[in-house]
Parts: sequence; C-alpha cells; structure tokens
Amino acid sequence: MRKICILALAIMVAGIYGWLSPAYGQESQQTGQQQETIISPQQALSTLPPRASYNPGGRRDPFKDLIGKGKGGGKGTVVEGQLAIENAALVGIVKTAKSFVAIVSGPQEFPYFLKIGDRLADGYVFSISESKVVFRKTHERGIPLMRPRDVVKEINPEER
Repeated sequence: MRKICILALAIMVAGIYGWLSPAYGQESQQTGQQQETIISPQQALSTLPPRASYNPGGRRDPFKDLIGKGKGGGKGTVVEGQLAIENAALVGIVKTAKSFVAIVSGPQEFPYFLKIGDRLADGYVFSISESKVVFRKTHERGIPLMRPRDVVKEINPEER
C-alpha cells in the first residue's frame, strides 16, 4: 500500500511539472535554438508599472511623528501637542545653579521638566519663581489670542 501511494504521488508531481508531456522535450529544443535578446536598462524600466505616489489633498501627512518629540534650539524645548496649560499640574520647583526648573505633571501622570521659554500646546512658560510658575497662554483651541493671558500655578503653602 505504501509503495502504491508513493508511486501515485510521483505520477501526480510529474504531471504537474509537465515531465510526462510529449511537448516538453520539444520546448527544450526550441529554447536552445532561440537567440538571446539584449534589453537596455531604460527598456527594462519602462516595462515596470509606475511607482506609487501620495497626494495629500489637504489631509495630514501620514508619516509625520504624532508623538511630537522635543526639538532643540530656538526658545526652549517644545512640548507642543502633548500638554496644555489647563492640564498641567504643578508638582514642584527645583532650584538649579542658573535658574529654576518647574516639575509639571500631565493628564497621564507623566512628568515634564520645564524651563523659562519652553513651549506647550497653547502657550509657553513665562516665568518661574520659588513658589509659582507663570504660563503665558497664546492660543485657545488652536486659534491665536488677540491678547495673551497669564495663567499662574502655585505650590500649596503646606508643600513649600
């Protein structure tokens, strides 16, 4: 039984690949007689389908970084798009050799270390003192404000 199954399988494979076909031998003779045609690289490339292209048509760029990593240079670190002034909770203020650094927590409890001039989603850090941080709000829901507003966040007196 085992030998019959192996023989049947071999016949099926031979039939699939055309080894049992009488025309198979003739094809091999014809391919040997054909001349090789030389194709230039330009002809080969012209036969390829056109490359894919993307037309944004007013939509956002799908390859743009959505997390918005900080960019160095300019006026401080950019936290834009990640943290709004209303969502910032002042955790503490640290005094360094040169100035103060504010420790702010976002909605996901992720800490941000902000210096004077650091940008947020709707404004920037205007000043930092021992007990308070002043944010200057320049945008409201993405629309620039005519007159920027100052938002003051203070540390509780018990925590000083």
